[in-house]
Amino acid sequence: MLFIFEKESLHSFWMKNMRFPLDIIWIDKDKKIVDIYKFALPCKDICKTITPSLKAKFVLEVNAGFVEKNNLKIGERLDF
Repeated sequence: MLFIFEKESLHSFWMKNMRFPLDIIWIDKDKKIVDIYKFALPCKDICKTITPSLKAKFVLEVNAGFVEKNNLKIGERLDF
């Protein structure tokens, strides 16, 4: 799922009531990866908030393992 925000910010996520783990990729306005969180685990009651280290305009959630499988790295540009 691709989230598109109006402006760049430190957009935090959590995994409440998810059914499977995800990789979360934060992307800036220039479509450069600024942070990655691998294998975010689902939670039910108390959930950890996952916050990037840099501001992003887009956040991409993909199935856990996608980042490793596709060898994505911070600093790379994406085309979408």
